[in-house]
Amino acid sequence: MKKAKQLLALSLCMLMTSTAAIGCSKGSSAGKNGVKTYKIGVLAPITGTNAEYGKGFQIATKMAADKINEKGEMKIELVVKDSKGDTKESADLARQFGDDDSIMAIIGDFTSSCCMANAPIVDEAKIVQLSPTASNPAYASMSKYCFSIMGRQDGEAPFFSTYLLKKYADAKNIGVIWVNSDWGKSAHDNFKLQAAKDGLNIVADVNYVPDEKDFSSAIAKLRSANPDHIVIMDQGAVPTIINQIAQASWTNVKITTLGPGTSPQILNLCGKNAEGLLLTTPFFIDDSNKEAKTWSDSFTKLAGFPPTVHPAVAYDCVFLLEAAIKNCGDKVTRDSIRDNLQNLKNFVGLTGPITFNKDGDITRKYLVISVEKGAFVKKTDYDYAK
Repeated sequence: MKKAKQLLALSLCMLMTSTAAIGCSKGSSAGKNGVKTYKIGVLAPITGTNAEYGKGFQIATKMAADKINEKGEMKIELVVKDSKGDTKESADLARQFGDDDSIMAIIGDFTSSCCMANAPIVDEAKIVQLSPTASNPAYASMSKYCFSIMGRQDGEAPFFSTYLLKKYADAKNIGVIWVNSDWGKSAHDNFKLQAAKDGLNIVADVNYVPDEKDFSSAIAKLRSANPDHIVIMDQGAVPTIINQIAQASWTNVKITTLGPGTSPQILNLCGKNAEGLLLTTPFFIDDSNKEAKTWSDSFTKLAGFPPTVHPAVAYDCVFLLEAAIKNCGDKVTRDSIRDNLQNLKNFVGLTGPITFNKDGDITRKYLVISVEKGAFVKKTDYDYAK
């Protein structure tokens, strides 16, 4: 009798284990009321030159996950790792995520360079890397598991030349200073190609290594060429370059920038030195966009600074993955998430409609923004390029 009871207990245990395995896809776990948890890795430069953007990623993705979790249909658990904006660090962390079967997809990283370094790793691991911000046109096509929703530099850089500089600013002679990274080279090359078509005269063209702090020699070279407009192509170093131009008492040149969007650090660190600055962005939050304004106020309360487009697209990435997971039905795997992400239709996020092309990225429209009286002001609408 005792042996029979032991066998019965063993059989029940095996049945329960089998049922649990059938009820949960790899990488998910069922909680209360059968609600499944899906773990998503987040790569972001929480520290380093681009820490503003990494912090934005961290806060915005948590806001999105919290909103999804409140609905009770599924639970999103974020695992955030600090890439420091370093390609090797990012690649190491991407490999850790890839080796961890519980991680179903990756959001990040911030820079094109980091995302491109990770591309062969996520391809081998067969895990989606959905970057909010990578815009190098070569990135998404590196693997069918690579996606981005920022838009591409072969879209924004030509817009910057044709519509910001030529049409809006009536620029003639241009000085260009750019960060020598994968993103910077792509932005520079696409801009330079379009500038030639637009008849803009590039009188000086200088680059610098990432994390450079002293731009005095580059500024001197630009100044000697006597441009009427400067184009700064970077994210984190833009306030430093603007301030060093002012410190050089170079006041008769107009400054434009491609890359940082409406970064609050420009206003906070540059003050009056940023007055008149022109830039482009695919997304701008003002009082006319009530949904975005409500989200912006919530983000600002949590972060201590207002959002740029960068946390907004990070926010959208979480909902994109939620939609892809829902469309997987009962079989949620890394591959089914990839396939359903690629084939999403009629998705409208905080930053607008998002439909992936065959390479895994999207085409965006852009706005011209100016700094006036210490604030960002929208100067053109999306139809300006028509």
